[in-house]
Amino acid sequence: MDMQKMNLTQMAAALRAGEFSAVELTRHYLAQIEAQDESINAYITVTSDQALAQAAKVDQALMAGKDLPPLAGLPLALKDNICTKGILTTAASKMLSAFVPPYSAYVWLKLQDQMGVLLGKTNLDEFALGTTNETSFFGPTKNPLDLTRIPGGSSGGSAAAVAAGTAAYALGSDTGGSVRLPAAHCGLVGMRPTYGLVSRRRVIPLAPSMDQVGPLTRSLADNALVLSAIAGHDPQDAVSADRATPDFSAGLDKGVKDLRIGLTPDYLETKVTADFKAAVLKTAADLETAGAKIVELTPRQLESAFPAYYLLTSAEVSSAFGRLDGIHYGYRSQDYEDLEDIYYNSRSEGFGPEVKRRIMLGNFVLSADYYEAFYVKAQKVRTFVKQEFDRMLEQVDLILLPTTTDTTPKLGTKKDRKDAYNDNFFSVLAPLTGLPALSVPTGSRVEGLPVSVQLTGPAFSEALLYQAGAAIMGGTGEETA
Repeated sequence: MDMQKMNLTQMAAALRAGEFSAVELTRHYLAQIEAQDESINAYITVTSDQALAQAAKVDQALMAGKDLPPLAGLPLALKDNICTKGILTTAASKMLSAFVPPYSAYVWLKLQDQMGVLLGKTNLDEFALGTTNETSFFGPTKNPLDLTRIPGGSSGGSAAAVAAGTAAYALGSDTGGSVRLPAAHCGLVGMRPTYGLVSRRRVIPLAPSMDQVGPLTRSLADNALVLSAIAGHDPQDAVSADRATPDFSAGLDKGVKDLRIGLTPDYLETKVTADFKAAVLKTAADLETAGAKIVELTPRQLESAFPAYYLLTSAEVSSAFGRLDGIHYGYRSQDYEDLEDIYYNSRSEGFGPEVKRRIMLGNFVLSADYYEAFYVKAQKVRTFVKQEFDRMLEQVDLILLPTTTDTTPKLGTKKDRKDAYNDNFFSVLAPLTGLPALSVPTGSRVEGLPVSVQLTGPAFSEALLYQAGAAIMGGTGEETA
């Protein structure tokens, strides 16, 4: 039996039918990690003993004839900025390289309720600041589809683990595209939920006004299943939406007949390569053949969204990371004579270059001399972008955009910071607006690597995004990418 080719529903059914035990399934994935991860570097911490203990409890429950949750016994991985009680949680930084939290993130508590089996914590760009997964203190993660290329960031370890078959599914966090970009580069399905649909509590923050946790899976059906497990109101998260969780998979087989799907041809001309433009246009044509109505949209001044996003996130980073000083939290330098030395040396030694860059920019835009000129203006741009998307979504049901702008880069080639940041042009729009966005592979390939598109819709339209995504993937969403 090839466990690697099973989706989560099939895996759960086989587990309940006794075709293999949860312990056997977990051992299979641990063996895959041992065989592959030295070359991929997807994991920072592997929790073998805990995973086998969790799996044994699932087997005991199955033998007792208990009715188990859908994800019971299915092995998963968590991005290493999602806190796990008693398990090292580093955010891929020297600053937190010894941090073992005394609490768990709400999303992990939800998956524990599902009797999920945690294989380990996955690599990421340091504190989730990056798009290539190369800024990690623990070294870069490599793309399992081509080990000379990046897996995308910042949730690159989570995406690589699923793509390599060293986890059945994984969670990442998405602030400016950090679930969707790795999903695209690794040929997976990645969902950034509506802001507030999934709790952010005890997920190490980057920019709290934009951070969201989302699933990375091999199929749409899997993705909807995992989102159903982690979504829901958290009374201890001030922005958590108090609303019923729908059946996200209900529309997977409904198709796209009469759906109005927006396309932005002007940005396809200027922002993506010719091959990627062709792939997006082919996807639009396929959707039209399936019964959707393609509507051309002309959004105004979205170029301003890109710098506004980086100004705002840097401001939030500089604020959120203030407590990481060697006194309250984090690494403490041994080279000091007084309190000022502890602060200065601990942060100098504990943070990497990209984190320092964002903190410095954030301090600059929040300073008294430049607050109005930069931070306030960026907030106004954010409001404008939200209004522009609201205007477009009055004309259409969903908007079709590229996820990435070009072929997956080679490791070490994104040295120019402006060039690296520009890869996020389409992915920063959803976080600025708080809207959901789903990245799915199209079936097209460039240089042998998958090309993905993303769908954006109104707030809390995840079920509709999955419905349209299933049409793009050519079926009900059960097919693997």
